[in-house]
Amino acid sequence: MTAITENESHDRLVPLYILSSLVENKPGVLFRITNLFRARNFNIESITVGSTEMPDLSRMTITTKSDERTVDQLVKQLRKLIDVVEVTVLDKERTVYRELALIKMKAIDPPIRMEIINYASIFRANVLDIAKENILVEITGTPDKIDAFKNLVTHYGIIQMARTGVSALPRG
Repeated sequence: MTAITENESHDRLVPLYILSSLVENKPGVLFRITNLFRARNFNIESITVGSTEMPDLSRMTITTKSDERTVDQLVKQLRKLIDVVEVTVLDKERTVYRELALIKMKAIDPPIRMEIINYASIFRANVLDIAKENILVEITGTPDKIDAFKNLVTHYGIIQMARTGVSALPRG
């Protein structure tokens, strides 16, 4: 098992694991899975759920910070849930994982707007909206890339931000 390590200094030694699971499209599945984490006092860093190529199944991607032993235990417990078809811990080296973020920042002056547009270009982000006093940027990439962009533009004043959480698939 390989883990992704977060950028934040206080969390450097705590690995972030990506769990990918196929679950049945039934009411209550998301609750049962998140309740399993809650009951064992584990935090979910991000969770995404969406349809797959199979209409009766959804793919759930969960990121959690923990140690390998605890993650192994979580996987075993998730596999016992009746609506869970498959659970895999994804290996960073053999996985494509991305997150999307929408970030609205203060941009009152034209030179500041241009700086933000230049940063967005460098990060291959899209400017979705420009108003008199703010600018809205969409950025897609690894959580580290999004964190780097956010840290770069924080001093302009982030008005609002929404992040999707990680979506991931194994390579090959």
